[in-house]
Amino acid sequence: MVAAGSPAPQPGGAAARARSVTAWIARRIGSALLVVWIVATIVFFALRASGDPLEAILGGPGSQAGPEAVALARETYGLDQPLIVQYALQLWRVATFQLGDSYARRQPVAELIGAQLPGTLVLAALALLLAWILALVGSVIAQTARGRAGRAAVGALRGLELVSTVMPQFWLGAVLILVFASSLRILPATSGGADPAGLVLPVVTLAIPIAGFLAQVSRDALQEADRAPFAVTARSRGAGETRVLLSHTLRHASLPALSLSGWAFGNLLSGAVVVESLFARPGLGRLLLDAAMSRDVPLVIGAVVVVAVMYVVVVTVVDALELLVDPRLRTAGTLRGRGSDERTPELAVGS
Repeated sequence: MVAAGSPAPQPGGAAARARSVTAWIARRIGSALLVVWIVATIVFFALRASGDPLEAILGGPGSQAGPEAVALARETYGLDQPLIVQYALQLWRVATFQLGDSYARRQPVAELIGAQLPGTLVLAALALLLAWILALVGSVIAQTARGRAGRAAVGALRGLELVSTVMPQFWLGAVLILVFASSLRILPATSGGADPAGLVLPVVTLAIPIAGFLAQVSRDALQEADRAPFAVTARSRGAGETRVLLSHTLRHASLPALSLSGWAFGNLLSGAVVVESLFARPGLGRLLLDAAMSRDVPLVIGAVVVVAVMYVVVVTVVDALELLVDPRLRTAGTLRGRGSDERTPELAVGS
């Protein structure tokens, strides 16, 4: 029996939630496949338009290979086939996870990527963490500042946010090397070794531009949340400003910045190409740059496909975190599809 006043059970509620979860997962898988296909296609044709990859196969510029060696290399790597056939074969290798061997390094692409990927992931993760810390600290300072000195501090923070968002990473990294490595000599200029101090300058170089952008978004959201009815109600019930900030407004203000964390992580992975080269740090970004310069098609496609898949995974995780943080996304039977205006039955996270 159903107790008086309790909501009547909705038939098929569990089945509807299961269907919504299945549809959500299917959309994510479809998005990942589409991204991988687009990336692999663009990279393949861009590299082929830049020149013949046979140069990388035969050992780089100035190779003295004879006609027989050239013909054998073309046949071995399928370069004697029409371009559309080469493209189809490359897509098949990506689809079957058979990335092949690097033209220039003569090693399996999967092994090369596996050796360099952890370092880049650590660099990007630490930079994203630092960016979040800086953004939240700046937002809280701006929100709690009072009086003339507070207004001056808020103005300075806004100026720093604006400057950091437009600051080129290669310029920032060069300045940090000049100040902290060359002049003060308190941090190493390169991070190729196992010394954790070598991570400081690369992480700061990557984090500061992202921190400025996240700080702008979270500061505006924090000001809006502070004027929202739930914050006014909490104050009317006797809650102090610190409690309102920590228990209510800060969580709501973090949502817009949280939704941008997937984009930020992708930006950090792309920024790793510059930072790893600047600081002589081994990683996927530096490997990708070297492969692109030598027209190493299998290695470039393998690296960018891995980056694309990681980006889709991070965006999916961010979407799930939004569902956990924002109860509004779990009410009224809604599950927001990221990047669309769809509304589907809720994913019962934590219910």
